[in-house]
This record gives sequence, C-alpha cells and structure tokens, in this order.
Amino acid sequence: MNPLSATYGAIAAARNLLYDTGFFSGKLHAPVVSIGSLSVGGAGKTPFLILLGELLKARGIAFDVLSRGYGRSTRGVRLVDPEGSAREFGDEPLLIARKLQVPVIVGEDRYEAGVYAEQKLGAQVHLLDDGFQHRALRRDFDIVLLTERDLRDRLFPMGRLREPLSSLERAHAVVLMDRTLDARIEVRDKFLWKVDRGIRIGDTPPGQIAFCGIARPGNFFRALQQAGLEPAATVAFRDHHPYAEKDVEDLLRLRDQKKVQGFVTTEKDAINLEGFAGQLFPLFVVPVRMELHHAETVVESLLATISPRSTAAP
Repeated sequence: MNPLSATYGAIAAARNLLYDTGFFSGKLHAPVVSIGSLSVGGAGKTPFLILLGELLKARGIAFDVLSRGYGRSTRGVRLVDPEGSAREFGDEPLLIARKLQVPVIVGEDRYEAGVYAEQKLGAQVHLLDDGFQHRALRRDFDIVLLTERDLRDRLFPMGRLREPLSSLERAHAVVLMDRTLDARIEVRDKFLWKVDRGIRIGDTPPGQIAFCGIARPGNFFRALQQAGLEPAATVAFRDHHPYAEKDVEDLLRLRDQKKVQGFVTTEKDAINLEGFAGQLFPLFVVPVRMELHHAETVVESLLATISPRSTAAP
C-alpha cells in the first residue's frame, strides 16, 4: 500500500475506534437511517435516498432528510426551500427536496440539523444523506452502497475510497449497485440488497450534446449509449459544478460546430444551471431510474429494525 494511503487508513481506523465508544456521538430522539458509501462520489447515494424516501412515503412514514449541503455558500443549519438555489442549499439537498417534497435540513453538524428538525418540525425517522463517515451522529440503521469499482479501488489519496472494505462490518445493510457484484460479495449477519439502475430517456432524441458535472461522468455517457442515445459530443465538468455564462457560451459554440439541435444532461446539472438552462434550449433532462429488488421486504426489514425507537404510521 502507498505510504500516503496507509497513513490515511491508520487515521481513519483510529477515528472509528474513538467513535465506537459512543462518547463522541450525539443521539437524536427519532431513529436515524444513514445512506452512505465507502467511496467519494458516484455511488448513487442521492437516487437511492430518493427511492427509499418514496417507499417510506408510500407507507405513510413521516421523515426528514439531514444533509451537509456540500457546495453551498451559506453556513449553519438551514431548512431547504425547494424554490431556492443550489448556491444557498447545495445541489443534492435541493434535488431531494424537490423530488420528495419533505423537509430537508442542511448543516455541517448533522446532529445539530437533527435537533433543529425535531424541535421545529417533528418526524418519525431521519434519513441521513451520505452519512456512513459522519459518525458524530449516532444512527440506528446504516445502509452502505457498494459498487464494482469499490472492489478494485484504493484508499484516498491514491484512490477514491474513504474507508477500506472491512468497514462494511459497521453496516446493517449492503446495497449492490452493479449486477456484476452478485457472485462476488458475501456478507454475514447483514441485509444484502440489490438494485437495478439506469436512466429514463423519455422522448429525448439521439444526437444531442451530452454534458454533466457529476462524480463519474463516464457512467452517465455510457448510460446514454446503452439507452440508444449516442451523443454527438460529451462535455464533463467537475462534480457539483456551478455553471457560469462562459460554460453556456462554450456549450453553444460546440453545438454550432457539431451542427446539432440541443443538449442532454442530468437532474443535478439542471439544478446547477439555474437561470442559464433557458439559454440551452432544447435541453433534455434525463432522471436516474432505480429499482430496488423485493422492495416491500426491504422496507419491512428496515422498519422492523428501527421500530423500537419509531412510532406507528399515522
């Protein structure tokens, strides 16, 4: 192992040992369900949280979402306004708020965000966004999304792993995000869940310029190709990219060079475009499609585990 990665791993292990004592973690009144991953970005945490939220709503379970609000210009605990901006709340919390229509609270300290939620809003369950490493808040159920890339990746800074694979021992459920993992992963005393994921292309025509600012842009471009939408060109920006006038000008210039009609992007990028979206007409926004195998059984298992600390659905 690279010395830098070894040092990072040792620090992460020592940090986890401290949190294992429970002394450094805050505990909320309502149960906390964390959705996280081992790697930095691109595992599908936001689409999975939205999927889980939709399943809970269908069961009449009241919940909120606690998120850091990465990339926002504000500080402290804030209740996300669905009509607000990514600069104010962060792109992913804003997307979650718009899709689920439930309270989303952002804060660097997720325990403080949870206290605010319980004092001001009331909830039966807290969903903790990207929470596997945020151990300052105790959780009642840890869901960890695992990708094929995680199995061959390395620890930061040489790779994208924030923790080694052995950290899956802390999880209550491991979600296999790629079909190729079926025969390669065996977990003991944990729930093993599976999802199918892709994109919903709707009436999006082929031959558009595809662009995105997400953690793994290649995944989006390949998904378009697999859906039969071969892009005329692809443009990748950094994750959470806040679009500016120059970006729009560059995209329009490329459109003229390629002699195509329009653009295709992700829901997250549509949020980060804000007022610039109208200049890229026609702009086709394709959402992520995610399906959880045996969804009813999964929700039953989750609720049964946290039920000692949750109340009955209204």
